[in-house]
Amino acid sequence: MDNVKRMIREYDTYIFDLDGTLLDTLTDLAASCNYALQQHGMAQRTIDEVRMFVGNGVKKLMERAIPDGLANPQFDEVYQCFRQHYLKHGLDHTAPYPGVLPMLAELKRRNKKIAVVSNKFYRATEELCKHFFDQYVEVAIGEREGIKKKPAPDTVLEALAQLGVTGDNAVYIGDSDVDIATANNCQLPCISVLWGFRDKEFLLAKGATTLVARPEEILDI
Repeated sequence: MDNVKRMIREYDTYIFDLDGTLLDTLTDLAASCNYALQQHGMAQRTIDEVRMFVGNGVKKLMERAIPDGLANPQFDEVYQCFRQHYLKHGLDHTAPYPGVLPMLAELKRRNKKIAVVSNKFYRATEELCKHFFDQYVEVAIGEREGIKKKPAPDTVLEALAQLGVTGDNAVYIGDSDVDIATANNCQLPCISVLWGFRDKEFLLAKGATTLVARPEEILDI
């Protein structure tokens, strides 16, 4: 564990990001992205390009992947093609990162409250959490109309409300600069994970204060 700022109090509530934090979704996201691009005669993207495109929701992913982004007259059509493909194939290769399930099981054994907040669209967030983490995650919130996506605090505050707790003894865990900003906007401490879509140098440059290299290290903070 790499602590720039030491966390000393015990937490009762753990708010997790999904993609790049609990689930390795990159292969399926890239496959659906490239399927939609290919179907519309557009150049496909490498896995490393998609890695850097993710973090702000799938609409932003496709905005970055499609030439000229939102200005492209085919944007909506390509984006909907991506969504439909991903809803069908989002579980083809996706799986929890090694160590994630035992970590969640131990948090649950300790009677901690666990929620997931994601910029992934709502239906996919719910289905992925139900499929992989149903016995651990009490609340799962994704992108939907009427609630601002991260880094706005709305999804986290909604998760806390649904859990019936305040943020006084909560901690936020994520893998990106968006997650760091989200935690700051919620006035929550943030644990940044090093197995996700961004590396240590990037996270430190974006203000990360506590870094973990393995899921089990979260249990010791």
